[in-house]
Amino acid sequence: MSGDIQLDNIDPPEGVSCFNCEACCCRLLVMLDDDDLARGVPHGLIEEDEWGGVVMRQDEEGWCAAVDRDTMLCSIHPRRPQVCRDFEEGSYQCREERALYGLVDAPMTDADAL
Repeated sequence: MSGDIQLDNIDPPEGVSCFNCEACCCRLLVMLDDDDLARGVPHGLIEEDEWGGVVMRQDEEGWCAAVDRDTMLCSIHPRRPQVCRDFEEGSYQCREERALYGLVDAPMTDADAL
């Protein structure tokens, strides 16, 4: 679909980056709201959770259905949900998820950010 990120020929940056994290945050449950649906999150990537909420579908291994498993990049990046947009690359939450998978030593603290 037009507007989706092109996954070929991307040069990954150094350090903590979405390009080298193996999509740790893409294993988290992503709740969707009306704005996310209006942004164009594809209906085939959406499901209803056990409480009736609208969420991004996850595959049998727990990965977000929008993750391209060959590149580990989001296949709908320009249309991704707001919670994904707010999950800032290199933030405490990002580093915390990376640490769970052994990709960084420890999460950055507030003192480290100063």
